[in-house]
Amino acid sequence: MSKLELRDIQQSFFGKKMSQQVLSNVSLYVNDGEFVSIIGPSGSGKSTLFHIIGGLLNPSAGEVWLDGVNVTGTKGLISYMPQQPALFPWRSIESNVALAQEVAGETRSKALEKAREWLPKVGLGGYEHELPHVLSGGMQQRVSFLRALLSPQELMCLDEPFGSLDALTRQDMQAWLLNIWEQNKRSILFVTHSIEEALFLSDRIYVLSNKPATILEEIVIPFTRPRQETVMMESKFQELRLHIQALLRKEISYDKRN
Repeated sequence: MSKLELRDIQQSFFGKKMSQQVLSNVSLYVNDGEFVSIIGPSGSGKSTLFHIIGGLLNPSAGEVWLDGVNVTGTKGLISYMPQQPALFPWRSIESNVALAQEVAGETRSKALEKAREWLPKVGLGGYEHELPHVLSGGMQQRVSFLRALLSPQELMCLDEPFGSLDALTRQDMQAWLLNIWEQNKRSILFVTHSIEEALFLSDRIYVLSNKPATILEEIVIPFTRPRQETVMMESKFQELRLHIQALLRKEISYDKRN
């Protein structure tokens, strides 16, 4: 069970000569086993929101609730996957996968056993004892995702995990992620700049405004699961893509005028 609620989150940063409000009354939720995406203009505070959820940053106002408990400012309650794989170059693939479990208190032998069990399931069988530099970018992202998946925290926060990949590899990784998620149904909050990616993967999408960011719209995705890539050809998919694109273009135009 993992239900996340953000209640009226506000965040401002203060410098010697100026202050800047980044988030303004952001409220959202992720239900147990739900895949929710956040999309917004560059610099709209999406990563800041993750830092607040993870307890790395205390909000200026508002609260973070997880499973009915106020956890604002508490670390170690989410599983996090950053934009880059962030693998330790001196650790083997299986040791990198096992790391989150070890940090959570699992014995190294049991953590490695679980890593070895899962690596073939994600197409990385035979690479257990290799070092990260041997793997392609997409394969390294699989290792990073598996590390997050095997951590004990139910809520996974994925921060543009495929942003640095080429278009074809990114598309393959999206299909791969959906397949793995369908089998496990972990609660996921996913940040992306790609409208198509958000529509393809998500149950719901929150569209953020420019900073100070607030929720422009919550969009419920109507497509059934398990989801196939052919959904991208449907007229409703294109209609939603154009709708979100119009929302974001309006925000970008407003930002340039100001």
